[in-house]
Amino acid sequence: MSSAVPLPRPRTAIVVVAAGSGTRLGVPRPKAFVGIDEHTVLHHALQGVFAAPYAQVVVVAPEAHVGDALTEIEETAGGRREIASVVAGGRTRQASVSAGLAAVWPDVEFVLVHDAARALTPPAVFVRVIAELESGRGAVLPVLPVVDTLKRIEADAVIDALDRDGVAAAQTPQGFRRDILQTAYTAASADHTDDAALVQAAGHTVWTVAGDERAFKITTPADLERARSLITPDAPEAAAPALPPPSSRVGIGTDVHAFGGEGALWLAGLEWPGEPALHGHSDGDAVAHAIVDAVLAAAGLGDIGTHFGTDHPEYAGAHADVFLRRTAALAGAAGYTIANVSVQVQTIRPRFAARRQEAEAVLSASLGAAVSVSATTTDGLGFTGSGEGVAAYAVALLVTR
Repeated sequence: MSSAVPLPRPRTAIVVVAAGSGTRLGVPRPKAFVGIDEHTVLHHALQGVFAAPYAQVVVVAPEAHVGDALTEIEETAGGRREIASVVAGGRTRQASVSAGLAAVWPDVEFVLVHDAARALTPPAVFVRVIAELESGRGAVLPVLPVVDTLKRIEADAVIDALDRDGVAAAQTPQGFRRDILQTAYTAASADHTDDAALVQAAGHTVWTVAGDERAFKITTPADLERARSLITPDAPEAAAPALPPPSSRVGIGTDVHAFGGEGALWLAGLEWPGEPALHGHSDGDAVAHAIVDAVLAAAGLGDIGTHFGTDHPEYAGAHADVFLRRTAALAGAAGYTIANVSVQVQTIRPRFAARRQEAEAVLSASLGAAVSVSATTTDGLGFTGSGEGVAAYAVALLVTR
């Protein structure tokens, strides 16, 4: 078994905008570097970003604070340090986002733009935005319904009441297909209040998903105190519901399929020309299915039959990529990040040695987490030893906050 599998190149990048001033906050330094508790606004924002689905992370910081931002990455990135970087921002927000976009890797398909000032945004919001992008949406905006009565005023006098119906408060991260966002920035001739407005001005539809009350923007001293009260409440009666401490969960998954299916053999996310196919509702990929069961078990979300069984005809004939991406989204929506998965396949055919690293790379890319694969035989004993089929056993480690 490989002791270290390089993480795959992600499909998504998150540009964290941390170049704003602290003028309205009343502090002499950029607000992303103001302390909420013993940690800065940026530190808390990055904790949420790195707990979100696997993505390249680009932090845009004031030129004088690039080193500080790198320190925050070192303290929060964990195993994702190699896919995180810092660039210097510009004089305006749009200039800063442009600088972040320039640092996004060429093969990234989706870009999320997130304000570091929304430091307490839960990872589940990132999951919802990414899931919509992967479903085919070109631009996605998290929103909250407006509950206050709205008034139009001039010179301190109320002029009119505004209808709340159809009105929502925009939040971040705002997600876009990379080509749409890049084209909109290239063509921009005026400043916009946010990236969704810029993309909409370029003629694209912006779709919405549910935001979160905790994703409020720290702009004023009152906002900063609100953030502090949520993290370190002063009194029990004023405390927000406490989040559980960081912890880990382990799940075990197994799957067995017999040879005798139609078409080509698909195993560990790879096609194996010349080998007999496995029989199953989808493609019979026992390795991928064992991984799915292990992740779902760790997250307490049931098993593969619950989400992909025969009562879900849309998965008939589906390959590993579909199963693993959907499973990662389910785990993310439940508040978990997949740390890694180890899977062992028992079979006398196909021979795995020559393609093991290829299988690891494909499975890791689909799941958004490192997957290691080993293969063994049973010395001619049992179902797999007689060549009747394939068995796979997986262990998944998930972390939660």
